[in-house]
Amino acid sequence: MVYPTIKQLRYIVALCEEGHFGRAAARSFVSQSAFSTAIRELETSLGCQLVDRTRRQVTITAIGQEIGTQARLVIRDVESLVEIAQERKKPLSGPVRLGVIPTIAPFLLPAMLPKLRKRFPDMKPYLIEDMTENLHERLLDGELDVLLLALPYELRSTESMTLFRDPFCLAIRKGSTVAKPENYRFNRLHAESILLLEDGHCLRDHALAACRIRNTEKVSRFAASSLLTLVEMVDADLGITFLPEMARGSSILRNTQVRLFPMDEKSYREIGLVWRKGSGRRDEFRQLGEFIREHHGRAQN
Repeated sequence: MVYPTIKQLRYIVALCEEGHFGRAAARSFVSQSAFSTAIRELETSLGCQLVDRTRRQVTITAIGQEIGTQARLVIRDVESLVEIAQERKKPLSGPVRLGVIPTIAPFLLPAMLPKLRKRFPDMKPYLIEDMTENLHERLLDGELDVLLLALPYELRSTESMTLFRDPFCLAIRKGSTVAKPENYRFNRLHAESILLLEDGHCLRDHALAACRIRNTEKVSRFAASSLLTLVEMVDADLGITFLPEMARGSSILRNTQVRLFPMDEKSYREIGLVWRKGSGRRDEFRQLGEFIREHHGRAQN
């Protein structure tokens, strides 16, 4: 019996996810004809039809979908073997696919990456920015190696390392008519005066929990799709919000009248690294975590 190659498995995964030969071939960096040939060879070696082909569309068969799902797991296991071998050679060398959320990336990474390259010159970081839920799925599917997230967040089949606390700050426009930072009290706020990110952003949930916002009548029905939009809304004095301390001094606040004010010590989120449970690169990721913690500590001093 002829067993499928890893390349063929990657191709069927790409085809299942894209649902189109042209897009799947482009994603795999091969011509469409070469891609189609590889899929036919895979069908021959497995002895089953993976794709229904017509002139207008391509439909993945039920068994094709099942094999695509299993192929993802096989690819992930093979990558784990490579990870173990790499770890034995030299720590934090070669590609490291790092997923990071948008409420961390622009504040922590620009100053950290040059130092990271200097400390680990053989490391090739590839950065993917997305929301926590999507990053978690890509981690489990083997598309990412490690995540830099805000915690707590319910994550399955993972291990984590808490790096540091990131306090929340009260963000108010200078001279705001909504609230005064010197005598801010939650119960004095008008209805819908708190601006937050839309559902799906963990910063929204962390801000609600850490700042102990239980009366949702105070939260505006208009939610921002990004931090930039959120800051612009506060700058227009449409309300107040809560931003992480690491945003202080960042470009997102530049050329605005938005000011940050400290809150009590219980209002914070935790920043941590997350990787697949049982990963052979666990020690490497802990070493990466120690570096990030050290960098953040120096930046704070």
